[in-house]
Parts: sequence; structure tokens; C-alpha cells
Amino acid sequence: MMKKRILLLSVGMLMGMSSAWAEEIGSVDTAFKLLGPDHKIVVEAFDDPDVSNVTCYLSRAKTGGIKGGLGLAEDTSDAAISCNQVGPITLTEKVANASKGKGSVVFQQRTSLIFKKLQVVRFYDQKRNTLIYLTYSDRLVDGSPKNALSTVPILPWGKSQ
Repeated sequence: MMKKRILLLSVGMLMGMSSAWAEEIGSVDTAFKLLGPDHKIVVEAFDDPDVSNVTCYLSRAKTGGIKGGLGLAEDTSDAAISCNQVGPITLTEKVANASKGKGSVVFQQRTSLIFKKLQVVRFYDQKRNTLIYLTYSDRLVDGSPKNALSTVPILPWGKSQ
């Protein structure tokens, strides 16, 4: 009975994931694998779905080998993030009025078959007029304390005054 509940919960979580789509920019190999793809670091970019003109770049570990090639391997929790203003930013009411201390998930990437995912959560620091992007990895049962942070101060864009 317990296994059935966990399976249903896992499937429900996978079906309920909706966030930004990432474009692969490039990758570098970190370890040669005789069978299957090499272990690598992948660099991806995604645009914040709720804030126009903010682009985030993620680098993350991707496990290779036979299991990695079949999508059965679990990637490590290592990731880095850098987010940048690429044009004029106008905050939507949803972002500007978000509950203090409550972040919004803007990106999720599955890093194991079912139980683990990499997430990016956005916070808005109204006092400093800054967007904060936190990336971390979590599991259904036990997550990782590894994380990375990037900030985007909201600045005037275009002609200087």
C-alpha cells in the first residue's frame, strides 16, 4: 500500500511540473565512458517566464555511461547559476506582490528517473529592487544542501539620463 502511494505521488509530481524551458548552449566532457555518453557539464539558458528580459544560465553535471544514456542515472547535485538583465524589466503584479519569503519556482529539470530534480526559485527583494535566483537539488525524501545564487538588480535600461 505504501509503495503504491509513493508511486502515485511521484507520477503526480512529474505530471505537475511546469516551468521555463531550457535551451542547451553547450557542454564539456569531464570523464570518458567506454560505453554510452561521457560524463559532462551542460550549460543551458532559460528566460524567466514571469519577468521579461531576465535570462538565466545554468551549468550542471550530467551523468553519462549506459545508465546516463538511457536516462536511468542520477545526476549529482552540482550546479551553478548566473542571471542577467537583457532589456528593460517591468515586474508583473504577481512578482511584485509575491509573499515575502515565498519564492516562485521558475525552472525545474529532472535529474533522476523519478525522485530528484534541479530547481530554480525566484525571490523579489522589494527593499533593494532586486530579483534573486536560487538553484538547488531536491529529492522526494532527502535533498542536498548544495546551492548557488544569482541576483539581478532592476536597473534603468536604454538611453542614459
